[in-house]
Amino acid sequence: MSKKYLIVGGSSGIGLALTNRLAAEGNRVVVLSRNQNQLQLSENIEHYKFDMLDESQNIPSFESEFYGLAYCPGSINLKPFKNLKEQDYIDDFRINALGAVKVINQYLPNLKKVEKSSIILFSTVAVQTGMPYHASIAMAKGAVEGLTCSLAAEFAPKIRVNAIAPSLTDTPMASKLLSNDEKKEASAKRHPLNSVGKAEEIANAAYFFLSDESSWVTGQILHIDGGMSSLRLL
Repeated sequence: MSKKYLIVGGSSGIGLALTNRLAAEGNRVVVLSRNQNQLQLSENIEHYKFDMLDESQNIPSFESEFYGLAYCPGSINLKPFKNLKEQDYIDDFRINALGAVKVINQYLPNLKKVEKSSIILFSTVAVQTGMPYHASIAMAKGAVEGLTCSLAAEFAPKIRVNAIAPSLTDTPMASKLLSNDEKKEASAKRHPLNSVGKAEEIANAAYFFLSDESSWVTGQILHIDGGMSSLRLL
């Protein structure tokens, strides 16, 4: 049966890969993002221009039901602690945590229109694994993990809420960190599996959380990080 999903930030990176996977399975996907980017519109994919950080914009409203919602916007703001300004923390918190809150608040009625639905959020390996220069983004994503568990408890049993905590993934957002072969090789070597993540790998996990196959899973933070968070190789 075809189902309808909402993907915020679904026109690039992990969000785009998730949008394409859902549409390829015959589902209808509504995408909200600042730009269409590489998103190819079709009878199963529709796009609405929306910038989460533009407070002058009204978030779109829809009458239809949503079987799942994925909030994909994020930031990679890596600086020494002494160089971080208060505005860095505010900006990272707004896009990663408050943005998710705003979207969930807006579309909770749509998610409640079906018997069972699902929300997927995104954290980072840096929340549970301390890393230099990650203070601002780790703090913001730590809030996302707390939100995930709190809402999973509050929305059960009707709506499942889970999050994925990836390590560095080869997406447009990470392009500066992976801009040449030398950087890619150095990043790969920091992971026990000797590679950085691919958008499709993270999207496949998000697809699982949105599907009925995860009907008994909620309140979980899934680490897809090449083993970084749990393994130490000799």
